[in-house]
Amino acid sequence: MSAYGHEMEREFSAQSLLTTGGSEMGSQYTTEAGIYMSSFAATVLISGLVTLGISIMSLLVALTVMLNSCENKNSGVVEIYRNGQSYDYCRTFAHHAEINGLGSDIFPPICEDINTQYINEGLYTRDLKIAVAIAEEFFSTVRSEMDGSDFVLMDADDLLSVSETLVNEDILHDSNRDSNYLRHLFTMKLYIKLRSLRWKLILFTRKPEKQRNATVEELVSIGCNGWSSLIMRMDNEMQVDYEEFLSRQRNMLQREGFRIKGVISSQMDALRGPYLGERIFKIPNPIFRYSDEKSNSDE
Repeated sequence: MSAYGHEMEREFSAQSLLTTGGSEMGSQYTTEAGIYMSSFAATVLISGLVTLGISIMSLLVALTVMLNSCENKNSGVVEIYRNGQSYDYCRTFAHHAEINGLGSDIFPPICEDINTQYINEGLYTRDLKIAVAIAEEFFSTVRSEMDGSDFVLMDADDLLSVSETLVNEDILHDSNRDSNYLRHLFTMKLYIKLRSLRWKLILFTRKPEKQRNATVEELVSIGCNGWSSLIMRMDNEMQVDYEEFLSRQRNMLQREGFRIKGVISSQMDALRGPYLGERIFKIPNPIFRYSDEKSNSDE
């Protein structure tokens, strides 16, 4: 081989050695650097996974709370909706029974609970307030004639419904007694308002004439003063339907020249029939109570 050939071979061998050496050193560096970076990356990765796990757990907890909240709200809405449906049904049923003079024994069992809620949760009080406010507004704007012939017929039994309760107010925890007290309270409020407006008041009751003295004493004892007269039934009239009896009394009053400006009662037997005058005002009843009172008054 020529000298030039030997020289080229030496140069090629040297370049190969340098290349091989450089490759080995490069591989070693890469390997060492890879081990170092893998450890750091593992630390970062573990920290990231821990953070991600905590975030996922927090999200799951939040979702669970939200779902429970939605479930509770939905169940509450459903419960309110169901109670609302039951209330509407029982109240409509009560109107039907009251108009037709039916007893409380025909009501579905659910209406007993609805009746208690109606009184204890303030719905009965609300209805009484509205009814009395409507009557007060009417009699505040309508004026009686100067001849003194205008009068208002008012049911004394609504005023007297609480005479026993007034003696012992600590028994006002039974819903029926509470309803009696509330009806008395708001009817009495209306009575006082009418007196302040100088309306002539004629009271009527389903009690017999033989109880007149006791009834008058009861009225006076609860603060009902200043009424013009009290309509009561004679013994031979006790078997007459009260709607018919009171219609006859109204007819007699009008024939005598009196003008009925309004009739106020919680009972339908006082608000039906002819000769009702200018306006009638229905005092609200609880769902059951009206029929019980009617049966008791007939006794």
